[in-house]
Amino acid sequence: MRYINIALVVLGFSCQKHEKIYEPTWESLQQHETPSWFQDAKFGIYFHWGPYSVPAHQTEWYSHWMYVKDHPVRAHHEATYGPLDEFGYKDFIPMFTAEHFDAQEWARLFKASGAQFAGPVAEHADGFAMWDSQLTEWDAVDMGPGRDIVGEMEKAIRAEGMKYLVTYHRHWMYAWYPTWDTTTDAGDPKFADLYGPKVPEGTFVMANKPTDPLPDEAFNQEWLDRLNELMDNYQPDMIWFDNKMDIIGEKYRKQFLANYYNRAEQWDREVVCTYKFEDLAKGSAVLDLERARMSEKKDFPWLTDDSMDWKAWSYIENPRYKSTNRLIDFLVDVVSKNGCVLLNIPPRADGTIPEPVRQRLMEMGEWLKINGEAIYGTRPWRIYGEGPQEIVEGHLSENQNPDATAEDIRFTQKDGVLYAIVLAWPENELIIRILGKDKGMLDKEVSSISLLGHGELQGWQQEGDGLRVKLPTNPVGKHAFALKLTLEGS
Repeated sequence: MRYINIALVVLGFSCQKHEKIYEPTWESLQQHETPSWFQDAKFGIYFHWGPYSVPAHQTEWYSHWMYVKDHPVRAHHEATYGPLDEFGYKDFIPMFTAEHFDAQEWARLFKASGAQFAGPVAEHADGFAMWDSQLTEWDAVDMGPGRDIVGEMEKAIRAEGMKYLVTYHRHWMYAWYPTWDTTTDAGDPKFADLYGPKVPEGTFVMANKPTDPLPDEAFNQEWLDRLNELMDNYQPDMIWFDNKMDIIGEKYRKQFLANYYNRAEQWDREVVCTYKFEDLAKGSAVLDLERARMSEKKDFPWLTDDSMDWKAWSYIENPRYKSTNRLIDFLVDVVSKNGCVLLNIPPRADGTIPEPVRQRLMEMGEWLKINGEAIYGTRPWRIYGEGPQEIVEGHLSENQNPDATAEDIRFTQKDGVLYAIVLAWPENELIIRILGKDKGMLDKEVSSISLLGHGELQGWQQEGDGLRVKLPTNPVGKHAFALKLTLEGS
């Protein structure tokens, strides 16, 4: 009987689900591990879409700049829509009807692009919630589209087998509008639930500079309450934060993260939270860069968010979209350095996605169908690559980085296989110099080389100064191409 009892006790323990409990302390939150699905996924999509998409003028910051005296956006607004006491930001909301929005069609497009995770901006700095919120009437169900955008996208994205993310920018909303200015609708107490609390004139500042005064307890609590509602309603696999979150009280930031990680334990879901700069403690979440990338590989997984449009995050009337080639090269470079890419796209206010945006997403998907083996599920190699391209680091630095050349090669590895991704088709012989016998970078001999999308190559030779590879006469594909190097014994 003693042995039976012991067996029953052991069985009882084995049947209980172990649920880790996170405390709202940095020490506890730093125990959270970045899930493997994120490290494997490499590529995701999100979209800036809201009432600010209606004017479609210059920037997603339209809702802020329209209230700033002598700003060009203010001049445009008054010339187009009239004085601010007659037509304020709130008056764009009825015009944001999203009549052509189709969550399933969008999700299918994201899937076809090769994205492994996707989702909406749940609330931008404008204070308008894109979900069915019980905390405010200024949301997409009660106004504007009359639909739960966050909810519809959650169902559609999960139906396509992708992970679901939401992004949250509400901390920017503190003093986003001139609530001290009674000559505008932003200063009218009737609209305080949209425009935010009344603050002293001149409170608004840019990122990475002090805000004085800081938000009060009521703003902090509402910031947290809306996040809790988002989590409870949609159980996102990832919550992404814009920078400037450090104006939120530290105890609220820690409480949010503990809430999220503990809810994920209850959901039996592995989740990711991101942050910028030092808004959360290092190691408690995933570091995210904005319109930027690392110059070297890192020993920790990281994320970069970038927009398809060089000029804006939301749809504007005169966009300047990046080429597919640039988007693919960016993805390859980031992945080689242990990063993932979150690409923003700009839908129109009516819910249509511009054809040039669709075209680029489909072209990325076609490329990933062939070369995704060298991207998905990979990990960095000993070095990220070789070539003349030098990356400038820093917030919003991407426009300083040059296009890649045929001499720029990036490496990834998976299951004992080394991938060399060449970022342009060379005019002459391909030489991968770092793989020369004299470099000592390979522990094993190369047994075969294949060109993804083409097949095994015969004309190659590893010499002292480099690995020389004879490629097909005509380029295979229009963009970067991947070589699969199988090593002896692999």
